[in-house]
Amino acid sequence: MAFLRTCALAVLAFLIGGSMAAAEEPQPSAAQMMDDLMFGRGTVGGPFALTDQDGRLRRDSDFRGRLMIVYFGYTFCPDVCPADLMAITQALEALGPEAAGIQPVFITIDPARDNQVMAEYLKAFHHSFFGLTGSPEDIRKVANAYKAFYARVEDPRTGEYSIDHSGVIYLMGRDGKYLGFMPPQTSPDRLLEILRKYLANG
Repeated sequence: MAFLRTCALAVLAFLIGGSMAAAEEPQPSAAQMMDDLMFGRGTVGGPFALTDQDGRLRRDSDFRGRLMIVYFGYTFCPDVCPADLMAITQALEALGPEAAGIQPVFITIDPARDNQVMAEYLKAFHHSFFGLTGSPEDIRKVANAYKAFYARVEDPRTGEYSIDHSGVIYLMGRDGKYLGFMPPQTSPDRLLEILRKYLANG
């Protein structure tokens, strides 16, 4: 139910917020992206080349041989992002040495604000996290490939903005192929169960 509520909010945000900058790759509607994920339509994931929190270029191929957790979020997110990143952290900590077989990746959907603070932000979570950023156009392309919805929502009263996003946790295989997704607010115990299952598959 929480996942469906998130989807509904994302659809509403898209209708209110309008499209992103014209220079960016167009984004399918939230409803279409969620339907594609839930019913397995089309491919999910693909190659990317983004910059990590230390300024190094990272490609998806760098993580071959490990499971990869991919999460699209932003450091100014007040609740969903830190809760999900902490759940991932707790699951990885519970795995102990086995966590070396998993690479968690946080991809910012707010590079304008996150680029300067992401390294410090990620210190609150598992030490193995890579935070990735790039141009708005590059991030949009990667997000679309993962069917990850996000839309900027302006607050006319303050001049500030927030970002509505789907908050999906993606799991990619050792060969880089998509294995599945977990909804926002998935518990650490459930994450641990899923990760152990795929680690055991060799």
